[in-house]
Amino acid sequence: MYSHFDYTADLQYKVKVLTSRVKAFESGEKYKKMREEFRKQLSSKDVKIRKLKTELADANSRTITVRKNWQQVIEDLEKEHEKELNEKDREIKKFKDKLLKTQIMLDAEKDKLRDKINELYQVKTELEDENGKVLKLKAQINRDYENSSISSSLKPNRKKITNNREKTGRKPGGQSGHKGHVRKKQIPTNVIFIPAPEEYTDSLKYKPTGRIISKQKIGIRIALTVDEYFAQEFRNVLTGQRVRAEFPEGVVNDVNYDGSVKAFAFLLNNHCNVSIRKVSNFLSELSDGKLVISVGMINGLSKEFSAKSEAEQKKAFADMLLAPVVNIDFTTARVNGKKMNVAVCATPDAAIYSAREHKGHEGVKGTVAENYQNTLVHDHDKTFYNYGDAHQECLEHVLRYLKDSMSNEPNLKWNRDMRELIQEMIHFRKKLDPDGSRNPDQINPGKVKEFETKYNEILVLAKEEYEYEPPSKYYKDGFNLYKKLFNYKDNHLLFLYDKNVPWTNNLSERLLRVFKRKQAQVMTFRSLDGLDYLCRSLGIIASLHTQGKNLFEGTASIFGSFSEHGQSNEQKV
Repeated sequence: MYSHFDYTADLQYKVKVLTSRVKAFESGEKYKKMREEFRKQLSSKDVKIRKLKTELADANSRTITVRKNWQQVIEDLEKEHEKELNEKDREIKKFKDKLLKTQIMLDAEKDKLRDKINELYQVKTELEDENGKVLKLKAQINRDYENSSISSSLKPNRKKITNNREKTGRKPGGQSGHKGHVRKKQIPTNVIFIPAPEEYTDSLKYKPTGRIISKQKIGIRIALTVDEYFAQEFRNVLTGQRVRAEFPEGVVNDVNYDGSVKAFAFLLNNHCNVSIRKVSNFLSELSDGKLVISVGMINGLSKEFSAKSEAEQKKAFADMLLAPVVNIDFTTARVNGKKMNVAVCATPDAAIYSAREHKGHEGVKGTVAENYQNTLVHDHDKTFYNYGDAHQECLEHVLRYLKDSMSNEPNLKWNRDMRELIQEMIHFRKKLDPDGSRNPDQINPGKVKEFETKYNEILVLAKEEYEYEPPSKYYKDGFNLYKKLFNYKDNHLLFLYDKNVPWTNNLSERLLRVFKRKQAQVMTFRSLDGLDYLCRSLGIIASLHTQGKNLFEGTASIFGSFSEHGQSNEQKV
């Protein structure tokens, strides 16, 4: 155990040691020893430093030498490399110059080629335009009544209509075994007996058979029938008034014409399209100069007939509103040099002509179509689609347009297929109704569905052909026809579902041709009222004709009574 005594002794020893050290420092001996020792150490360090400096100098000298040697080697390598680079640069420059010249030549050739391509493109464009113009001109030149809506009368040099019937080798005329169409014998007004020659009557060789052979020679003679009425006149002695018995209706002037004379002149002028002056001259010549009718009276017959047939016109209008199908069309007319229009609405039993200043909705106003609720047949006048309940497009026009497309787009197949299909559909309808009966039950739904499927397939073919080869800007009639057949499919196929519906608008077109012939004869009408009187009259004439009535007698009965020596006045339209 560490005792207190030991601890005190230890402290005393340390104090003694420290005291001796302090005395050494106080005397300076310790400093001297320490300085001497530091000097020796410093001298030793200086020697070492000089040695190290010498070694460092040698190392630096060697490093500089090595560096110089390396720099020399590097410089030599750099010179060699630079020489090689310069050689490569010269080669590269040479190839660059050659490439530049080649590029310049290539650019020049490209410019020439571009100019040639542009020139070729321009030439091809011009050629395509010229071909399109040629196609358009050829289409216009070749367009006639067979492939467009142009009337045959507008093609005076039209080709001869070919006879497609197969030759049988038989001679023309009546054939053996067929009942002949002989001339109808009339009731004789004069009987002439031809005596037998004496060689037959005086000879015993000939005996009468009892058979009488008769032959007729028919002629025509125009004779005037004149009824002259007399009425005794009386005078009132008180008032001076003169009185007499009333003359019959229609006997107003000193000379009056009955319905037969008016009908004859009226039909010659408006049905046979004979000019007013020629009608007057013809009647004068027929009557040996006795019957001379003024041109003013003949000119006013249309107005008179129109007024007197107003009841018949209203009845035809009312009946047509109830008809299942009505054909409608417009044509142009000239009034005092201005373009006017004539509308016709027709059924198989009646026709109504209407004079109009304009086409479109203004032209439809007042016609049967304005309030009609059944099927309209027309030529794709879009105005008519706003009227009626259903619509049938004229397929005769479609067949003509398809023929035009076949002539001007011979590389396409759809137009031929569609034309054959439409002809087949029309033939199918004709066979269903050979006797004119209208029985919808006869239509085969399966056959109709087959036609409709084929119709759609041809439209798909048309789309593909026009996508592969778009139509020319100079001839788009074929493409437009395809679009119309696509957009108005139901209106082209309606006739397959309803046997009341015809497949053409020929009924109204034939009636309009009647007016066009009259228009060609008069050249121009003096007033719209005059055109309206004619239209109303033509409607009644057409109705009489379609109803199978005697045209002359029906017209005369509307004008008024016949003379007592003529026919009865009981006939009505």
